[in-house]
Amino acid sequence: MSETRKTPHGRALVPLLTLALTLPLADGGASLAATPHGAAGGGATSSAATARAELPRPTGPFAVGRDTLHLVDESRRDPWVSSAGARELMVSAYYPALPGLPALPGSGRPARYMTEKEAQLLLKSGHMAGKVSAAAYSGARAFARTDARPLQGRFPLVLLSPGFTTPRATLTHLAEDLASRGYVVATVDHAYEAAGAAFPGGRTLTCAACRTLAEPGALRTVTTGRAKDLSYVIDRLTGPEATWRYSRLIDPARIGAGGHSVGGAAALAVMTTDRRVRAGLNMDGTFYTPPTGLAGRPFLMLGTRDEHSAGGRDVSWDRTWRGLDGWKRWLTVKGSGHFTFTDAPVLLDQLGAALPGAPLSGERSQRLTRAYVGAFFDQELRGIPRPLLDGPDPAAPEVAFERP
Repeated sequence: MSETRKTPHGRALVPLLTLALTLPLADGGASLAATPHGAAGGGATSSAATARAELPRPTGPFAVGRDTLHLVDESRRDPWVSSAGARELMVSAYYPALPGLPALPGSGRPARYMTEKEAQLLLKSGHMAGKVSAAAYSGARAFARTDARPLQGRFPLVLLSPGFTTPRATLTHLAEDLASRGYVVATVDHAYEAAGAAFPGGRTLTCAACRTLAEPGALRTVTTGRAKDLSYVIDRLTGPEATWRYSRLIDPARIGAGGHSVGGAAALAVMTTDRRVRAGLNMDGTFYTPPTGLAGRPFLMLGTRDEHSAGGRDVSWDRTWRGLDGWKRWLTVKGSGHFTFTDAPVLLDQLGAALPGAPLSGERSQRLTRAYVGAFFDQELRGIPRPLLDGPDPAAPEVAFERP
């Protein structure tokens, strides 16, 4: 089956791209044991000149499959390009898959990380063109496989929305890890909101929405629009209007949403309008909508120490924290940068271009991100207590609990 199918129906990237093998913990997450800065993730060689960059190996017990879906919401017009017609989305749906050797039927084919054009535009927008090869970045090894046979069962669904100007591929290592641990994960590209995102017909859509940033309330508009996008993805993946071939895998009573930067703000926004979303996560994004109508649903705030400490520069975090009325945690990570919670530091470390202003290594960044995000969704969508969320952990001295 073709990987691309059509159904009938944060913050901008800043001027510098402040864009390993992992071992399972008894707690069910990625290991928090430190690895020296510069060690390559996923078993890649540490030589940037010879290494093929690769994402860290998923920590869960399951293989990972991936479908790519092209969704068109005929009920809405694209908000950024008047001539574009209906709102378009691209979704990568990751799911627990049956194990098997690559040569066996049903094991699938290696999934592509991103197109070279997407990587070229991403690196250019981050002022990294000429410093990192677009071919090397786009050719990073991922662990998901297309057309892999799904594992039988019903699993929680987690939606992940990327930061403004970044494509959904930048959340791949987290998506693959969650799928390997028993989740269906849908990463979403929102048309005309990334530096470059591949759509059917050989189109690579660029960031038309970026032209509106000088307008008052522009990112609030992005956030509320993405909330509608995420609800539409839930419609297409679950319930009587589901169009995904593996929709039977999803337990519609266990849905979470998260994201990086403005994608994290959208996770809160969709919770205020869609009660199907039971738990939310914001990774280092300014909030643009108030936390109204949550009715006690849980939320995790995970951010950089410099920007998102309590009483810090981003006052939206203090304001949102006060309005959250359910289980909540506010965590910050020392040495992190805005893109610490994405694939960027993992790949850039291997390609000899570490994140400016973020001394935390790519290997350490991915371990912490996977451990805390995985623990949150395990606890809130699977009912598995995770002591990692109860207070400071000696194995993670970088992580601070900002509010009691």
